Amino acid sequence: MAEHFAHVVMGSGPGILLAHGGGGSIAGNYGPILDDLATTHTVIGPDYPGSGDTPRSPEPLVLDDVADALVRTAVDAGVDRFTVLGYSLGTAVAVRIAVRYPERVTGLVLTAGFTYPDNRMRLAVQVWRDLLAAGDRTLLARYLTLLGTGATHLNGLSPADLEAGVAALAGFIPEGSPEHVGLVAGVDTRADLPKVTAPTLVVATTEDALATPEHSRQLAAGIPDAEIVEIAAGHGIATEARDEWLAAIRTLLARVG
Repeated sequence: MAEHFAHVVMGSGPGILLAHGGGGSIAGNYGPILDDLATTHTVIGPDYPGSGDTPRSPEPLVLDDVADALVRTAVDAGVDRFTVLGYSLGTAVAVRIAVRYPERVTGLVLTAGFTYPDNRMRLAVQVWRDLLAAGDRTLLARYLTLLGTGATHLNGLSPADLEAGVAALAGFIPEGSPEHVGLVAGVDTRADLPKVTAPTLVVATTEDALATPEHSRQLAAGIPDAEIVEIAAGHGIATEARDEWLAAIRTLLARVG
């Protein structure tokens, strides 16, 4: 795995380190809120191996290694302390960063996350892996759209918009997705949660069929003094509830200065 990940650095001010989701990217998962965050903070957004311009890893990804690489990327960019925003798989990366580097982490925002894959998520991930192996990107995009889009947003789309969204997602699926999904399958941060000392906000996506609200509630229950806010959205919160998500993030950023 690369020592450093390709990344974006935007804005100025206190640091924010972004940890994106499996099968995602910084642009794909955080794009709609990047410019806003950069108006008040220095935002560092590294792409995992096989996403963006980061080369794909020839070997399985390890959570500690991904966490360490994100921190190296931020420090080498001149940002020694930061709030970590974790989305989906990135919540596990963020938790592991907070435990391994408590002196660097000023706060956590954990959105649409999970502590470990329960049986429902395991089945979802196995189908995801099988569809990747089969190489049918359109079928995979249909599956991820069904799983990851909240019912309110999904049913509000016209047939043409739905097909356009599926086509766009099929074209976006990163080459490193098999390694990302393998990492998702192996996540278990339950032992880490009591060790988190940074102020933490958990954002539960209430219409999420992949990382259900119960997963977020488990995160919040395990982290000392964590707060939780619930937002009516599916896994694609950046599209479905951008303004509500940004407002929630800002409440934590205001708390930690």
